[in-house]
Amino acid sequence: MSGKDKRIAEVTGHFSRGKLDPHFTGFFALFNRQKFFEAHEILEHLWLADKHGPNGNFYKGLIQLAGAFVHLQKNRSQPAAALFKLALVNLEKYPRIHEQLNLETVCGSVRQWLEDLERTINPLAAADPPELRLESGE
Repeated sequence: MSGKDKRIAEVTGHFSRGKLDPHFTGFFALFNRQKFFEAHEILEHLWLADKHGPNGNFYKGLIQLAGAFVHLQKNRSQPAAALFKLALVNLEKYPRIHEQLNLETVCGSVRQWLEDLERTINPLAAADPPELRLESGE
């Protein structure tokens, strides 16, 4: 096991939530703490196992979304916009609610963040930081 794998295994232990994979729930916990690079890394584990499977583009879209915010943390709006657009392409392939995530809401937020960037507003500077919430699976 590599150092990265060990670090991710340690982190995922804190994110168990019902039947959902802790890599998946950990992505949202880290994203909502604005730890976008870490969110990307933790979800990459699931994407690598399923990149050609039914959730491959879903995980890829979420990773691209986190990657866009990594660029915004470094004030790189053009690469962020490109990743937002790629995330939309991948996430829009799935139903409105997928894996307890309301993709209609998420895609609407991504479109708003793209509009903000077109007006040279960094979405990270907004009063409400970016947030992704899973819906109850019960």
